[in-house]
Amino acid sequence: MRRKVTNRNIAQPDIVYNSQKLGKFINCVMWSGKKDTSRGIVYRALDTIKEKTENPNPLEIFDLAIKNTGPMTEVRSRRIGGANYQVPREVRPERRLALSMRWIIGAARKAKGKPMHEKLADEIIAASKNEGSAVKKREDTHKMAEANKAFAHFAW
Repeated sequence: MRRKVTNRNIAQPDIVYNSQKLGKFINCVMWSGKKDTSRGIVYRALDTIKEKTENPNPLEIFDLAIKNTGPMTEVRSRRIGGANYQVPREVRPERRLALSMRWIIGAARKAKGKPMHEKLADEIIAASKNEGSAVKKREDTHKMAEANKAFAHFAW
């Protein structure tokens, strides 16, 4: 079994909501080290969520979206006896959070025709309702893990 990583970098909490998860999300949105730009995008997206859902705390919707898009199982490739098997594995909480954020941001970036903060807000709202591309990606991951359950005995 792997040893626990002791020097894990922890993202700083964001400056408005003081949420560590949101600070990590801002870092994931960031491109080319432009943190102010990514902060602006995320905070405008949260303002848009506040307007569209009429919920005074958009962080609740954000947390629900992250929870709804995080996969419980995934498949990992494993080579055994000259053949590659897709072995279903449980996803660690840190990886679940990272995948969830990556899928939400990726789905927002794929959408065309609107500013990024609107696309991000739409994707977060959709994910909080168990809809949207990020949730579909999680469902596809679960289906693949379910289909390859026969190879679960190869898990290491």
